[in-house]
Amino acid sequence: MVESTTKTSNQLLIEKIKTGDTESFSTLYDKYSGALYGLILKIVKQEDLAQDILQECFVKIWEKIDTYEIGKGSLFTWMLNICRNKSIDSLRKTQRTTKGNDTMKNDLSRPTSLEINPDIIGLRDILSNLSEEKRIIIEYLYFKGYTQKETSEELNIPLGTVKTRSRTAILELKDYFTLILASWISSNI
Repeated sequence: MVESTTKTSNQLLIEKIKTGDTESFSTLYDKYSGALYGLILKIVKQEDLAQDILQECFVKIWEKIDTYEIGKGSLFTWMLNICRNKSIDSLRKTQRTTKGNDTMKNDLSRPTSLEINPDIIGLRDILSNLSEEKRIIIEYLYFKGYTQKETSEELNIPLGTVKTRSRTAILELKDYFTLILASWISSNI
């Protein structure tokens, strides 16, 4: 009984969701969908597409909740990564289609870069708190859509170094994001 009293509300929520409790999943959706939708919209810049991606992400969260491990990071960060990856995948798919259409039309006016401008959503100030080497890794992984291996090759540094720097950078950023999220939640209640 002592163990359950020390668990956070998210831990209890996760445990219930893992047992298939749809009410708890609905609570999770209500708690985080607004913040996740905002992130998705900032990436894809289309409301209808952002709503579709949000729904797909929550389906994936429901299906993959058993893979979430509390000790490896916060629930919000885990869900944020699912949404970010899905949004970038959607952009890649759209850009491949657009690029193919542009090639046929000989119209080269559309951008083909997946680079996301962190200034748009205010992340540049937060990233400035990191050391230069960690900031560059985060920019490649999270804003340019590179994999860890691609980042390693692009920057000509060992893969293990990329993994270590990204992990420590994420841990450093966790406190900043927690404050931002808490502020956003309290202003929207």
